[in-house]
Amino acid sequence: MGKSFTKTLVSTVAFAVALGAAGFSATASAATLRMAWSQDATGLDPHKQTAFSSLRLLELVYEPLVRLDKDLKIIPALADSWEFSEDGKTLSFKLDPEAKFQNGNKVAAADVKASFERLMAEETGAAARANFLSIETIDTPDDTTVVFNLSQPDVPLLTAMTSINAAVVPASEIEAGTIGTKAIGSGPFKLDQWEPNSKEVLTANKEWAGGEVKVDGINVSVLPDETAILAALRTKQIDFALLNDPLVATLVPNEASLTLDRTPVLNYHVLQLNPSRKPMTELGVRQAISCAVDRQDVLDTALLGEGKVSGPLTMPAYASDPSQLFCYERDVEKAKKLMADAGYADGFSATVIAATGEPPTAAAEAQVIQSQLAEIGIKLDIKMMELNVYVDTWLKGDFDMAVALNGGRADPYSMYNRYWTKAGNLQKVANYIDDTLDDLMQKGRVETDPEKRKEIFAAFEKHLAEVSPWIWLYTAYSYTAQQKNVTGFVPSPTGSLFGLTTVTVGE
Repeated sequence: MGKSFTKTLVSTVAFAVALGAAGFSATASAATLRMAWSQDATGLDPHKQTAFSSLRLLELVYEPLVRLDKDLKIIPALADSWEFSEDGKTLSFKLDPEAKFQNGNKVAAADVKASFERLMAEETGAAARANFLSIETIDTPDDTTVVFNLSQPDVPLLTAMTSINAAVVPASEIEAGTIGTKAIGSGPFKLDQWEPNSKEVLTANKEWAGGEVKVDGINVSVLPDETAILAALRTKQIDFALLNDPLVATLVPNEASLTLDRTPVLNYHVLQLNPSRKPMTELGVRQAISCAVDRQDVLDTALLGEGKVSGPLTMPAYASDPSQLFCYERDVEKAKKLMADAGYADGFSATVIAATGEPPTAAAEAQVIQSQLAEIGIKLDIKMMELNVYVDTWLKGDFDMAVALNGGRADPYSMYNRYWTKAGNLQKVANYIDDTLDDLMQKGRVETDPEKRKEIFAAFEKHLAEVSPWIWLYTAYSYTAQQKNVTGFVPSPTGSLFGLTTVTVGE
């Protein structure tokens, strides 16, 4: 790997230098952060986007009512304060009276109401719609007060509101039908220019109610080859980079001029099966696949061991020992017996889809899984897709299997209800539900006792691993690299780049 990487690095240094005039500003102000990432946003509608690359951009422009800090605690964003009623059936917010959208208009209760009505409307196709279906009505007694009236107590609702998929957008832009065609938020940065798959230009929002942004702006270059990003860091053409490929990130500490932030994240790597397609309709076949996959081997081969094997629940407060879950220790003989008992002793053929670049290890993960499943007679054809094509295909549930990197959440319900409840808006992606999963999710939604919630979701995780609609693999790290003169970035277990608000660029 060393020689081939060196050769690639030499060529990409030349590539990055050649890109300088177009992609990097040699005369950029010291207070402008020059940044690069390998995957660009696939759209600008914060309510609809599911790709990590989209969320990383939009969280700099839009704001939710509340957000998570680096310790996964809920803190103010657009809302100064909030309170559940004693019976748990209303959730009230007081908005920051200084909050403004980037068009100069104040953020008002009417904007919050319009935003949530939009993302709850089925025709919107909002990514997190299922998280908010307990909301029956929304009252706005004055411009800075919003009251959500709920059909039932909903403990994880507040956590769900921390997502950028629950961003507050201007009611006027909803009415004009311009959400997704331009980005007008209330966040720390304004999106001045977006050239898809090329660059973004952001300027600091001087009227951001959240405080002072330490840089004048961020110039983002999209470089699909992360070795080119590392080369640009080495030659000081960029100040800061988001890295996804551990093969590249683990080389950063070798560079004396650079610093690497390596943070465990809640996002999970998973092999998604489609239980609506034969033979994955058979429990024994799905379980056989789970028993045949060596999760640690996939992790070691595709990610250089940069992560840890995980069950479905990745948040520290609820995560369990994955070795206690169904077939987390590889057992090929058990897998073969399960296949035979299900009527597939001779195996079958299937296609697995994977996205180019997100994660960058997707192809390697698919290849290792392909080799492992071949041992029980499953012939996998790997189909690589550009990210936007993959996302569209994935959202339609149009696959036999999919290698995926999915987002984690601080609460199990808000993380999984869109897949594993009967009303989940991504049920057509999961293509599986049973009464046990739905019942446990509903119990976890209303239970207020933390220890009882842990018991409920432990049972949920155990059952989910046993029925094996997906094969959970592991969690990994988020990586950011920066020049030594770039300070103040605060990484997050969610992978958020919101910590760029406190970055300073020195001489």
